[in-house]
Parts: sequence; structure tokens; C-alpha cells
Amino acid sequence: MKKITIIDGQGGRMGKAIIEQLKKEFPEQELLAIGTNGIATAAMLKAGADGGATGENPVIVAARDSDIIIGPIGIVIADSLFGEVTPAMAAAVGSSRAFQILMPVSRCNHYVAGCGNLSMNEIIDVVIRKVKELL
Repeated sequence: MKKITIIDGQGGRMGKAIIEQLKKEFPEQELLAIGTNGIATAAMLKAGADGGATGENPVIVAARDSDIIIGPIGIVIADSLFGEVTPAMAAAVGSSRAFQILMPVSRCNHYVAGCGNLSMNEIIDVVIRKVKELL
């Protein structure tokens, strides 16, 4: 079984939705939720994550041994998510050996050219299909 880590910040809505869908599709798969703040972590745990932690060090530790990391594209950009992603977090995720599924969210002054204007539900569907392919 692969180690899947979901990283989110702000209110954790995106991470919560990802965890709900992954648990529906892969009920036996263990999912680790890492929030950049306690509210995000709590939302993802409520959605069914098997474990969770909050802050910089949990992101760094999870990036070392995860097989798949899922989150908004800001998790690899220092100071993104309104400053919730520290440079150390971004470096840890960016240099992780994990397969990274980064969601093209156009908040916080980042725009990914060529990604189109997908709704959050459409982005989540793409993420779930990719995880299915990887598992």
C-alpha cells in the first residue's frame, strides 16, 4: 500500500473534498492529512483521514517518505497560501521523491498557464483518476 499525504491550508476545504473522494474510491487506503494550520487539519480529519498533523515539521517529515503528495500548487511555492507555506515546507515538498499531484488553484497570485478554468469538482475528478492510475 502506498503512503498518500494530502496537504492543505486555509480552511482545508480542498483537502477535505479530496479525502472524501479518495475514501469513497479506496476505502482501505491510508490517508495522512497535513494542515498548514489547525483548522485545515481538523477539516481533513473530519473528512476521514486516518491521521493528521499540523505545521512545518509534519510537512517536512511526510515529504521524506510519502509515495504520493496531493495539494494545491502553492505547497511548492514559498510564502503562498497567504504566507502559510514556509520556505522550508515548499523546499521539502518540491524536493520530495513522492509523486506530486498539484492542483492548479488560482488563489494567492499564482496562475498555471494551460490548465484551463476547471471547477474544483473537475480538478478533484482529475486528481482521483491520477491516484487510481498510480495505485
